[in-house]
Amino acid sequence: MTMLTMAQALNTALRDALAEDESVVVFGEDVGELGGVFRVTDGLAKTFGSDRCFDTPLAESGIIGFAIGMAMAGFRPVVEMQFDAFAYPAFEQIVSHVAKLRNRTRGALSAPIVIRIPFAGGIGGVEHHCDSSEAYYAHTPGLKVVAPASVADAYGLLRQAIDDPDPVVFLEPKRLYFSRADVELQRGDPIGQARILRPGHDATLIAYGPAVDRALQAADAAAADGRDIEVVDLRSIVPFDDDTVTASVRKTGRCIVVHESQGFAGVGAEIVARVQERCFHYLEAPVLRICGFDIPYPPPKLERFHLPGCDRILDALDRLQWDDRIHIVA
Repeated sequence: MTMLTMAQALNTALRDALAEDESVVVFGEDVGELGGVFRVTDGLAKTFGSDRCFDTPLAESGIIGFAIGMAMAGFRPVVEMQFDAFAYPAFEQIVSHVAKLRNRTRGALSAPIVIRIPFAGGIGGVEHHCDSSEAYYAHTPGLKVVAPASVADAYGLLRQAIDDPDPVVFLEPKRLYFSRADVELQRGDPIGQARILRPGHDATLIAYGPAVDRALQAADAAAADGRDIEVVDLRSIVPFDDDTVTASVRKTGRCIVVHESQGFAGVGAEIVARVQERCFHYLEAPVLRICGFDIPYPPPKLERFHLPGCDRILDALDRLQWDDRIHIVA
């Protein structure tokens, strides 16, 4: 067991991947000598050399274009988009080329590219520094989209993303970069496998990335009122673990989805649809969403009102139809 921050766990994952596989390369804006804005790549250039970890010009579309060419030549690029909204200039490259390369070439070529994106809020940042852009990528066939919520998953999911033969958008909750945990570094559950962090029988809270700890806080607070709340950490948005989510909601009969991004046409809307389709006859109340508001990211002094917190989740739990009706058990 090792005490690490999430940033250190990510750094260790990159370090181990670079040491084990010479085809792995790390590049992006300021990731070399500086070690990245959040120091996730600290020391990698010194250890592995400037041909394995290096800085690029300030041109996100160029970073992704370069990664596509390197992937076609047999490398496994791990690129960093410095902040979530900074990745938008590269969006066309990601959607039109990264996601489609295997299909376009009938499997002759693949794009084993990991696109690391620090995302979401909670750090007092301004617009372009706190976006939650996961829905854009989740809507793009050909991309896998993951978001760790713990130090252990930061290491394990990144190792699996680098090993994956297809492109992975790796969303790193910047608010959690300096959270700490005593962890055993291992690959753990595969991409596409959700995890039940807190078992319960009265309602299911589904979350991913930075919303997971808020869901756990709300579940602990609800326990004081005698409500036994189950918390599911998706870990992976695409592929989506229907089996774990469906089993949980069929058991509890109630469901709330929590995420920081805007509610309209967001990932939560897809989750609600999937739950409703698979669990309709088991539901004892409408499936609810607790999300960020449908506005551009607010100024730092207002973000605490914008982000879903424990109180908003508890309010949603109160809106569920609590009564003595018998649960239908699968």
